[in-house]
Amino acid sequence: MSLSAAEDNSGSEIHIPADIDWHMLDKSKFFFLGAALFSGVSASLYPIVVLKTRQQVSPTQISCFKMSFSIMRYEGLRGFYRGFGTSLMGTIPARALYMGALEVTKSSVGTATVSLGFSDTTATAIASAAAGLSSAMAAQLVWTPIDVVSQRLMVQGYNNSNSSKNVIPSVNSCRYRNGLDAFRKILYADGPKGLYRGFGISIMTYAPSNAVWWACYSVAHRLIWGGFGCSMGKKEENGVIGGCGYRPDSKALVAVQGLSAAMASGFSALITMPLDTIKTRLQVLDREENGVRKPLTVLQTVRNLVKEGGLAACYRGLGPRWASMSMSATTMITTYELLKRLSTKSQESLTS
Repeated sequence: MSLSAAEDNSGSEIHIPADIDWHMLDKSKFFFLGAALFSGVSASLYPIVVLKTRQQVSPTQISCFKMSFSIMRYEGLRGFYRGFGTSLMGTIPARALYMGALEVTKSSVGTATVSLGFSDTTATAIASAAAGLSSAMAAQLVWTPIDVVSQRLMVQGYNNSNSSKNVIPSVNSCRYRNGLDAFRKILYADGPKGLYRGFGISIMTYAPSNAVWWACYSVAHRLIWGGFGCSMGKKEENGVIGGCGYRPDSKALVAVQGLSAAMASGFSALITMPLDTIKTRLQVLDREENGVRKPLTVLQTVRNLVKEGGLAACYRGLGPRWASMSMSATTMITTYELLKRLSTKSQESLTS
């Protein structure tokens, strides 16, 4: 599908580079470079995810500053990277599934919607939403067990720091030496279902969130180019019939991609934050029944949140999540577009 846009009132044409479809990619290069690039992105943003997770499981509102100070004082820098090794191990296969499902769905649905007579803008939005939905569902097959283990490790040090002892009394009391030990103990205690705790609500959270994000991103991307494209591109008068042409430079492309990603992230974070909070608590917290610790249910989790602060309790950690989603999305989409350009097959390969 083409991403070119036109300004009707000035007779000017903005030439945005066409989408790189699935068949145009060198798959081995795409997945290898993707694993390397996204591992770096995950490492840089992981401390924010730790902050968000600890705020979500806390029964009281604690500011990001106080939380950060407490982690640094009692746990040191490593406190911001608890569970990172486990998370990184899951990032590679999860991202591979995500990117594969995203590109295949976007390409096939985009072609189908255009053939059905939808406009290019509408077809792009529909294809992006469908791709976001399918990619999130595929990735969660790998990511949910990794999420359960890494989040248990993230909050493990919380109750053991002097400043926050017994702040989260319902956090699982089992001690984990590392990700492999946590995986083994969870599997022994709860079986495979323990590793997929919160899988249903993870799908309910990430699938629509991804669909909303990709649809919003595609629309925002076009709106920004339509409104400001001529002021951000280089004028090209040759070869353009009936007006002047504008071809954006690389800096303009990155700026528009980043702004579009941040806008889409803000909207998506607001919509799905309560579900994400419930998901995190389901994966991390337990209840005690006749001296035996058991997983919380969705209803019990919602009741606890209502008791603690009503709807506002569902939005604990919104700041870090919004920041994390915005920064992650901005770096992800710019990295992703760079990855696709680096992984594009040569012209000879495409025409052979």
